[in-house]
Amino acid sequence: MSSTYSGIRESRPNTFNDCGGNSRELSSEFGKRCLKSADRTFSQGLQCQQINSMSALMSLDDSVFIAHSPQGCVGCTTLASDMYRVGQAHRGTKIIRSPRIIVTNLDQRDVILGGENKLKEAIGYAAERYNPKIIFVFTSCASGIIGDDIDAIVRDMQSETETLIIPVHCEGFKSKICASGFDSAFLSISKYILKGQKSEKQKGLINLFAPTSISYKDQLEMERMLHLLGLTVNYIPFYSSLEKIKNIPAAEASTSICKVFADEFMKELEENYNIPYSHTVMPIGVRNTDKWYKGVAALFGKEAEAEAYIKKEHARILPEIEKIRARLSGKRVFICGGTGRSFAAAALIDDFGMKLVGLETPTYDDDAQIDIEYLNEIHGDYMIDIANMQPFEQINIVNRLKPDVFIGVPGWSARLGIPTTHVLDMKRPTMGYDGILYLGNKIADQIENPGFNKKLALHARLPYRKSWYETNPFKFIKPLGE
Repeated sequence: MSSTYSGIRESRPNTFNDCGGNSRELSSEFGKRCLKSADRTFSQGLQCQQINSMSALMSLDDSVFIAHSPQGCVGCTTLASDMYRVGQAHRGTKIIRSPRIIVTNLDQRDVILGGENKLKEAIGYAAERYNPKIIFVFTSCASGIIGDDIDAIVRDMQSETETLIIPVHCEGFKSKICASGFDSAFLSISKYILKGQKSEKQKGLINLFAPTSISYKDQLEMERMLHLLGLTVNYIPFYSSLEKIKNIPAAEASTSICKVFADEFMKELEENYNIPYSHTVMPIGVRNTDKWYKGVAALFGKEAEAEAYIKKEHARILPEIEKIRARLSGKRVFICGGTGRSFAAAALIDDFGMKLVGLETPTYDDDAQIDIEYLNEIHGDYMIDIANMQPFEQINIVNRLKPDVFIGVPGWSARLGIPTTHVLDMKRPTMGYDGILYLGNKIADQIENPGFNKKLALHARLPYRKSWYETNPFKFIKPLGE
């Protein structure tokens, strides 16, 4: 990508992934550049880069995915594989298939002697059996530690097949910010597919970057909104193809549905292919949907058309939002999610008159500061936990705050008996103006019907002692050098 970017998100200036505290205090310290880099002396459950690299590409047409890793590393692909199958059904595919995933199954012997022969065998097998257009080879912590020369193997075997073989360097130990996995995937697309080759611009074509977690309903809604501006959408890389990826340089502009999914890649497209981009917010909630749409419209001089559409949609949905607001006003919320979706959800709940009391998100950087300052204005003080997972901190904080509802992955907090729901609904609408109504009713229904979680709390014990709930949740976060 950009010659100044290494593909590791910690390498970007003013980027933090280990901190926590009061929102106003953290915002003030960050704004003064007084926030210190830190690390956790104890860590529980990190999400690794490899899953994001694989999930970003897993639905590409006519592709095979080789994980050069122990077998357990591909266990994390279960969710992305499920979404690929569900997505096919939603798109009307008659014969639904699973993604073609091959794992080299590195073992103790390979750690000592190297696993290069296994990788060569896997690439040859993939090419012979499937004859795909692309074979992606994903590295892992194990292959990185061994030191297998993935690039050399790919180079040697590329001469033996017409199939495009692409290495993706996503060793989990390179970064504790899992979004670096997206960057690894786009770095490989840039190096092995685009190769700096420019194309003739297609009038009105816009690259719309979308991760696996976007439902088909959301895709249709985003495409519909952009079509109203007279734009043609190149939807990538989810349910995309080699041909669509090769068409990226022909676009007049780019945008992303997720705030952190393709931000670095869009910078490169602007620098190397003269493609401007809009990088604002995830279009969840009234304010964020308006902002996202206006940002795209401004790239094409279509501000008037966007304002007209927004006015029409507000007239349609605001009365419905008031009905939901009557059910949710004053409810206290804890939110946990990826950087883009957590901030979008925190803005969304203001539409319903709800109060943010806690927020967990993986990264704090300059983009996050903009969102946090906005949230401070509308919600006042709330607790922030900057963490890649770390359920032990989350449970401590949620137990202290006792919110009326938890929005995020519910596996842990549900066992506290708190109503839980999620904006990461990959099978139903969550974005655009109709998504607001769906999410609002979903949250209200969950709060009004908490029976499952209350019964779960009676029978599913959390693995923490009572003393942990009385301890400072951030006690294991230590500034570097201390």
